[in-house]
Amino acid sequence: MTIIDSQVHAYEANTAKRPWHSVPNWPSHVTGDEMVAAMDKVGVDGAIFISAFSMYRYDASYAVEVQQAHPDRFAIVKPVDPDDPAVADVIADWKTTPGAVGIRIMLPKEAQRDPNDPGINRILRAAARHDFPVNILCWGNLDVGTALIDGHPGTRFVIDHLGIVQPRVPPAPPQPWADLPKVLELARRPNTVIKVSGACTLSQEPYPFADIWDPLARVFDAWGFDRCLWGTDWTRAFAVVNYEQAVEPFLNMDRLSDTERAMLMGGACAKAYGWLPRKP
Repeated sequence: MTIIDSQVHAYEANTAKRPWHSVPNWPSHVTGDEMVAAMDKVGVDGAIFISAFSMYRYDASYAVEVQQAHPDRFAIVKPVDPDDPAVADVIADWKTTPGAVGIRIMLPKEAQRDPNDPGINRILRAAARHDFPVNILCWGNLDVGTALIDGHPGTRFVIDHLGIVQPRVPPAPPQPWADLPKVLELARRPNTVIKVSGACTLSQEPYPFADIWDPLARVFDAWGFDRCLWGTDWTRAFAVVNYEQAVEPFLNMDRLSDTERAMLMGGACAKAYGWLPRKP
């Protein structure tokens, strides 16, 4: 099967050439070349490279450089700015960028965005016009995310990280799956798929994270494997799991059939983004 990681973040060291906006608890650098090496080690064929918002905000120039260097391995997604009055033109330009397969909006509760925010709605209309899937980070804010999705039935959405707040450092919160009922209800929206990304960070048990499989089974049942996109969210998950630990449990879990595993770990992602890597 072709394995596609639905969310990775690569980045250069924090230098004056390309300074970070903020300094998360990530490694000092995970370059595109280093990301490819990590993928090769565990048999991941390709990845959706999400330009790291915490470091680069709306500047996706490094993602473009990496995709140019590794066009067979990465497709790229750019965060876009709801406060930019020219954001529709930004999206139109991004659509012409080689390897670009989508855009992203950041909608956590602390962003304090209303579902009727004119900038957000401008983005969603432009995405529909260009048939660009919108990756939406709305963990801890699923009610607002759901309202946006309901208000734009002609726009395609990809829910980041199961729609569930995930820790940057261990341990997992006491009730990591508290929002699961909202996630399951959201599955009724036919214009939406969900990333099963960063799931291992929600485990309260050590590797191989046996306690994630019952809640994930409910996600798979509600959404269907053809709408579930496995991913690691590495390097955001770095302090909780390493790359191999985020991959191997899904490769080895005997609760998945070969057909289900192939759809979860690549097929659904290829369908959502219209992109396939070329195997190394």
